[in-house]
Amino acid sequence: MARILITGSSDGLGSLTARALVKKGHSVVIHARSDQRAQDARTACPEAETCVVGDLSDISQTKKMAEDIKRLGAFDAVIHNAGLYTGPYRRTKEGWPSIVAVNTLSPYILTCLINPKPKRLVFVSSGLHNGGDPSCEDITWKERGEAKFRDHQAYGDTKLHDILLANFFARKWPTVLSNSLDPGWVATKMGGAGASGDINAAVDTYVMLAEGTGAARDATGKYWYHCKPRSPKKDAIEDAVQQNLVKQLEELTGVKVPDA
Repeated sequence: MARILITGSSDGLGSLTARALVKKGHSVVIHARSDQRAQDARTACPEAETCVVGDLSDISQTKKMAEDIKRLGAFDAVIHNAGLYTGPYRRTKEGWPSIVAVNTLSPYILTCLINPKPKRLVFVSSGLHNGGDPSCEDITWKERGEAKFRDHQAYGDTKLHDILLANFFARKWPTVLSNSLDPGWVATKMGGAGASGDINAAVDTYVMLAEGTGAARDATGKYWYHCKPRSPKKDAIEDAVQQNLVKQLEELTGVKVPDA
């Protein structure tokens, strides 16, 4: 059985996936942004091995959480599920919108700092990545500023970043299977009650990629929807676009990508 870490697993798809994996006999470490949310996470999935706590909109907390995770030992899979969607700028300590810190910076930081490397990485993206800006210019909105912030554009950008990161690490680390997925528009707190997507198919895709089973066996650098690979925005598979993003993330976070 596998040992799996799921970020953003106090509710929604993260919590549902944790419960599905535990039911299959896997050991699951869940995550919440605060002690209160950690209580909620444990209540929802009492069979979880433990819960790590860290606000992923705070880079210092994300780095500390990576150290906490390393102390727990090796993982077979890490699912980067934590994410923000619509809403205000929510300024971080650095002056950036929180959506960038949570959706883009945190999966990058955790992937680089968790050691030993997991066997499998899962980056949660969205079909809305198609509206993302492949130039990766001003990814922290520093030049445009809060007055010009547009949450839907920021979300599309960060979800493109998640596919870029999955594909970058798939190539950079040949021994790690790194994939991304689109869960679809499903009825969670983020998606809303009116969402029409198949939530069970979304959870099944999470589970398949975390286990490395079925169509995902030995697959890497793929983008998945309902347990099947599909083609992402063409820019997502461009090496130059991936390299541009990672170079910026190294500078913004002070975290370098480890060698394979």
